[in-house]
Amino acid sequence: MAWLKPLRRRLAASLLGSTPLYDGIGGGRRALAWQVGNPGAVAALAFTQNELRAKSRDLVRRNAWAAAGVEAFVANAIGTGIKPQSMVTDAAVREAIHALWWDWCEDADAAGLTDFYGLQALACRAMVEGGECLVRLRYRRPEDGLPVGLQLQVLEPEHLPATLNQELASGNVIRAGIEFDKLGRRVAYHLYRSHPGDGSLAPMSGTGGMETVRVPAQELIHLFRPLRPGQIRGEPWLARALVKLHELDQYDDAELVRKKTAAMFAGFITRMSPEDSLMGEGLPDAQGAALAGLEPGTLQILEPGEDIKFSAPADVGSSYAEFMRQQFRAVAAAMGITYEMLTGDLTQVNYSSIRAGLLEFRRRCEAIQHGVIVHQLCRPIWRAWMEQAVLEGALALPQFSARKREYLSAKWIPQGWQWVDPKKEFDAMLTAIRAGLLSRSEAISAFGYDAEDVDREIAADNRRADALGLVFDSDPRHELTSATTTAPGSAAATAESMSSAESGS
Repeated sequence: MAWLKPLRRRLAASLLGSTPLYDGIGGGRRALAWQVGNPGAVAALAFTQNELRAKSRDLVRRNAWAAAGVEAFVANAIGTGIKPQSMVTDAAVREAIHALWWDWCEDADAAGLTDFYGLQALACRAMVEGGECLVRLRYRRPEDGLPVGLQLQVLEPEHLPATLNQELASGNVIRAGIEFDKLGRRVAYHLYRSHPGDGSLAPMSGTGGMETVRVPAQELIHLFRPLRPGQIRGEPWLARALVKLHELDQYDDAELVRKKTAAMFAGFITRMSPEDSLMGEGLPDAQGAALAGLEPGTLQILEPGEDIKFSAPADVGSSYAEFMRQQFRAVAAAMGITYEMLTGDLTQVNYSSIRAGLLEFRRRCEAIQHGVIVHQLCRPIWRAWMEQAVLEGALALPQFSARKREYLSAKWIPQGWQWVDPKKEFDAMLTAIRAGLLSRSEAISAFGYDAEDVDREIAADNRRADALGLVFDSDPRHELTSATTTAPGSAAATAESMSSAESGS
């Protein structure tokens, strides 16, 4: 055990303040100004969340790059919607579930502004911009005439007061507006009736809207990206880029104003006798300066001692574009998107580089889709919708209580990705299917479609083509022989007839 002694001496020396084992510790010159804190997951956002959210919203409102970054992520994560595919084995029951779901999606929004998939995009945008989103399940009466008596109300996180912390007589505690029981489970949310920033302008403000209402946890969905164990509120995704984006916007505006101001001065005239009107200028203005104008083809004779110098505005410099590009890369990294998505600049990419960047982004995006959006938003809504449909009798699901897990099982399919070179991707997918490494259903799901719907459409197309006597080169049921390739109406026959007509002419 003699080899332990040197290690013990070094460890003891580090504890006594001599040479540290890590560069990041100690009080050396480089680390002297590094003042750190280590708040918990709850405390880190307890007193900073409101300011972070306000600055994030301010940037998205007035900064084009911040708005573009938010829109880019929402468009990729949601697109036309993350759609459910029931995994019930009974085909008739599965079709009934899907038919009722599509019918309900049109009336899912309590505000009547969009459908269920539009609410997905709205909730995702609120999560990215404000750090979190609240979705309240609003149960309706039978006389409302809905396919299923359930609608969704999307609320911004300002409805949940971050400063509300209380100890209740029941033993429960309220932290950041969320009520927890003695086991740390969420039992309720205490919400403002209206947005604090709207006050009496909100439709549901009542007496001012600043009193809180206790909403049971099973009636509210809290959507946010958990970054630390124990975290109870969400962090705006722009938090790490707020200062950089704000100062970058100011810098770019300063460059624009500097160039604009410099371009306003065409030239400067100097002369020995200011009272002389040599260039035909008019009377002095309120500040005593007379302005001279020039016309095309003007030949101006200057007196001895007079001189004219034309303005030569300073350029922004060759490093301006590279500097802005580097800063935007840092902002894109902070937001979790690519530089090209943030700026739309594709001048320095090729097929390999853009594909590598997209693959990395899509891997991150899929993690958010399935780990956050599907788990926190889609599945709870699917469960509440199906339970309400069974309760109302809109769905006939035998032994629902005993077989609830079976009935609730569903696969959520995001919109498919559009690739840079589709031919290469389809060829690779076809090879994987033929090698048995990928199923057709999974390949179809990768593009955001339901395999059963695609199969039904293909079968319907084939029946219609057979009934009309149509034979297409794209139909793999027909072998491409000389007879079929020259059949009337086929592409080959059309090409052959055109060739014969050209040769005859």
